[in-house]
Amino acid sequence: MSTLQHPATGGTGATAPATVTEATTTQRDPRFRASRASRPTSARRLRNAEGGRKQKRSGLLTAVMVVFVVYSFAPLFYLLVNSTKTQASLLSTFGLWFGGKFNLWQNIIDTLTYNDGIFVQWLGNTLLYVVVGAGGATMLATIAGYGMAKFQFPGRRAVFAVVLGAIAVPGTALAVPTFLLFSQFGLTNTPWAIILPSLISPFGMYLVWTYAVDAIPAELLEAARMDGAGEFRIFFTIALRLLAPGVVTVLLFAVVATWNNYFLPLIMLSDPKWYPLTVGLNQWNAQATGSGAQPIYNLVVTGSLLTIIPIVVAFLFLQRFWQSGLAAGSVKA
Repeated sequence: MSTLQHPATGGTGATAPATVTEATTTQRDPRFRASRASRPTSARRLRNAEGGRKQKRSGLLTAVMVVFVVYSFAPLFYLLVNSTKTQASLLSTFGLWFGGKFNLWQNIIDTLTYNDGIFVQWLGNTLLYVVVGAGGATMLATIAGYGMAKFQFPGRRAVFAVVLGAIAVPGTALAVPTFLLFSQFGLTNTPWAIILPSLISPFGMYLVWTYAVDAIPAELLEAARMDGAGEFRIFFTIALRLLAPGVVTVLLFAVVATWNNYFLPLIMLSDPKWYPLTVGLNQWNAQATGSGAQPIYNLVVTGSLLTIIPIVVAFLFLQRFWQSGLAAGSVKA
């Protein structure tokens, strides 16, 4: 069988190029494939170079991170250790290590049953304020942020300036004016005195606003409108699903802020039955002072440990949404 051949070069002594049959035979040769596979590609060479590159390390930054880790976990370790102690051993042993009788389970029982189970009632109040207050704040911030991001209307710049100004004002500065306003309407010493101020979250609205700009394509909304979908249906069936990471981020911030809220309930509530956990535990701690002092430091420490457990659990379950919510929108596809 004849083969196609290329003209040979003349006068230079170079050999003629291989024929098509020879080239095909060479490529089919196992030794040729093995030698070609053994040669690293450019991507492989790049990976090898990166793997062989020495990583930079900084002793100063490592020391700073160690200090931050110790500073963050020392209070949690203190609560865990001292929740296992009795009242006497709590005051007589080293605070950052175990000592005396292991009394954790009895401390938990005493905390839940002390003063007719007032701690359980405070826990229920805190859950009420978080579910209604933080949940409502998240929903309102989501609706408002979505509207600011996807709709054009007169005064939009003014609203933007007001939102930024509201973020800059600390909540403690508004506590006293809020108390005076609520006292005129007779809402002090009621759950509404805690729930209504918690419904406003300018920071949450701003987060949803900036997230919705890139998370929801305008073409998708236009296609839904052309199909006859109304604005409410578009929001609840399309936009809300795309905003899920941002909504969870706002929800986490709102839950933590409401759960740890102390100053507003302190000035709004005078009846212990409406106290949240923060104010209630501080009242237990205040029992150690005065003429008829009745210190219950072991119950205060145990109650503080029980108080942080729901927040830690919620953060561990929702942190993946929180991380993606903070990163989303930073790079536009």
